[in-house]
Amino acid sequence: MYKHILIPTDGGELSQKAITHGLDLAKLAGARVTILTVTPSYPVTYMEGSAATNREFAENSERQWREEAQKAMEKVQQEGQSRGVATDVKVLSGDSVSDLILQAAAADDIDLIVMASHGRKGFARLLLGSETQHVLTGAKAPVLVLR
Repeated sequence: MYKHILIPTDGGELSQKAITHGLDLAKLAGARVTILTVTPSYPVTYMEGSAATNREFAENSERQWREEAQKAMEKVQQEGQSRGVATDVKVLSGDSVSDLILQAAAADDIDLIVMASHGRKGFARLLLGSETQHVLTGAKAPVLVLR
């Protein structure tokens, strides 16, 4: 049925539900799992031709975020391996989480994406956007959304 499942996570409680469910499903299907998290790019702004944000500070911040995310993902990887599921992790950096999820799914020949959604509606969704909605409309593989 499923051979390779992608589970994007932001490290939150709701994402943990998706991780647990995705790992359980992978165990049943005999699938391998890739856990993906995205760290933000540090915003660099320019004012009158000079950088308002110190480039070195931005690079150090991004490196620190990636290192912290990698440590968190190693714990998730151990959780998968303790369940007998082949589990890899990816830490990507960028501004568009949903685009990076879609790119990872296409590059890794994913046949199921398991992710969480906060279920925001109305004005909150308009303000905050919906990474899940973007993945749902752009993914070639099925997407299982948990709340």
